[in-house]
Amino acid sequence: MNSRERVLLALNHKEPDRVPFDLGGTVATGIQARAYTRLRDYLGLPKKEAKIIDILQQLAQVDQDVMDRLGADVNNVAPRSSASFNIEINESEDGRYYYFYDEYGVGWRMPKDGGMYYDMFYHPLAGNVTLEQVENYPLPDPLDPSRFAGIREAARRVIEEEQRALVIGNISAGIFELYMWLHGFKDGYADWAGNQPLAQKMMRRFLDLQLAYWEKMFDVMQGIPIDVVHMADDVAGQYNMLISPSSYRKYLKPLHKELFDFIHSRSDAKIFLHSCGAIRKIIPDLIEIGVDILNPVQVNAADMDSASLKQEFGKDIVFWGGGVDTQSVFDESHTPDEVRRDVRKRLEDLMPGGGFVFATVHNIQGNVPPENIMALWETVQEYGVY
Repeated sequence: MNSRERVLLALNHKEPDRVPFDLGGTVATGIQARAYTRLRDYLGLPKKEAKIIDILQQLAQVDQDVMDRLGADVNNVAPRSSASFNIEINESEDGRYYYFYDEYGVGWRMPKDGGMYYDMFYHPLAGNVTLEQVENYPLPDPLDPSRFAGIREAARRVIEEEQRALVIGNISAGIFELYMWLHGFKDGYADWAGNQPLAQKMMRRFLDLQLAYWEKMFDVMQGIPIDVVHMADDVAGQYNMLISPSSYRKYLKPLHKELFDFIHSRSDAKIFLHSCGAIRKIIPDLIEIGVDILNPVQVNAADMDSASLKQEFGKDIVFWGGGVDTQSVFDESHTPDEVRRDVRKRLEDLMPGGGFVFATVHNIQGNVPPENIMALWETVQEYGVY
């Protein structure tokens, strides 16, 4: 059984020979560059500079020698940024930060001393903006040919040469996330509660952008089977939803449904939705509107116990993630034995009946030692067999 066959069985709620393993198959199941460099050294692989594939999260591209060594079953093909936009990294006047503005106009910065990723510091549509300003705000061109350059060939390599499952990445963050990123969190939540016409106008523009992108992507990829499409929209925190379930159902769910319906109408791909935190309250809604795969399965968020999730929703949705409690047992303050115990529990909870792809809860952060990563991997090899 090759990797792609293994993943497809799991995605169809069947038990393959072993649980599929993902490291670097999506930008939510990757590894920060510092941790990746240490992992390569630990494995005795040739030294090479990590290639950053996600500047915000400082994610490293997982090279083929690492994927082969660890038996990774998934690989990612993602669009390039528009050729008409080039990120220019600058240094703040006080010398404390590197910063840049992305193609949406959002400002990002990372501390020069010990920074591991970029945080937002500027929201271009913050304040009392009008509907007209929102309508006229320039967004990137989702159809720029440079986004799709080489993507068909890369996808063919994943399927035919690597024989791994193929994940196609989205053009941007989710429509709710973009709304918050451009409008700012203070104004975004205020207008979510008190000015829905403005919130809807923004999200409509972001939805239309994504619909145009996916229509073009499916045209470009015609004849190549796409196994999974990667979507994201964070709507929950550690302890509860960031917006009420009722407001999700009234205002955001119809937009998600329109997007997911379009994707399902144009392909046989499974929809992978990354949404962090305590989202149990809307998992039935996500299943209803066509989400096939849930990630990152944040097992230590409120009401997100892995055994309980599997029991209630395991027949209807695939869990891709949840393989280790990254917040509590994975960093340098915890031992490999602690990692092994937690990984074994997650395998016992989530493996039965298929419907599980093993990955960490979100990306492996820069402070995770290679000994803990390999303890995780060794446990999956030992106990992840059906």
